[in-house]
Amino acid sequence: MSGRTARVLGAARRLRVAGPPVAAAGVALALLSGWTAVGGAGTARPVEVEPGWLLLPTASGAPVTAAFFTVRNPGDIPDELTSAGWEFGGKVTLKRHLHQGASGRWAPAASLPVPERGALVMSPEDSDLMITNPPPLKVGQWVEFTLGFRNSPPVRVRAEVLPPGGRRGG
Repeated sequence: MSGRTARVLGAARRLRVAGPPVAAAGVALALLSGWTAVGGAGTARPVEVEPGWLLLPTASGAPVTAAFFTVRNPGDIPDELTSAGWEFGGKVTLKRHLHQGASGRWAPAASLPVPERGALVMSPEDSDLMITNPPPLKVGQWVEFTLGFRNSPPVRVRAEVLPPGGRRGG
């Protein structure tokens, strides 16, 4: 066998051994490139907000109330609720409840996190939108809010006014 024939046979053996892994890597690279090109990898997808509820202020209570929403993030990138407003104008504050053993307090929040492929579920025990000096509201009334996000466009959503203890669902 000549030197040239031996080199050709050696190259053929190396190709037979290395070929399948190299081909598989090439196919994987092509598929991942296509997935990224069509926006399927590591991209923000707009959040989705379910209709919420607004607590009817009590006649003897402080001039504040709270609104609650569930914000779902179907994307691979975390988002944040950064602002809120409502149809009556006035101050709407993002609020987080801070628990300290059996007691706790609330504090304003610059933003509320909406995890990737997860949800921000506002509740009286965790977070809400605090509304100062609301106008008179009626049980069953629907009120419109606009929620602002860091990575998603603003979302307009409605909340139903419910009496204390009248919250439905989770």
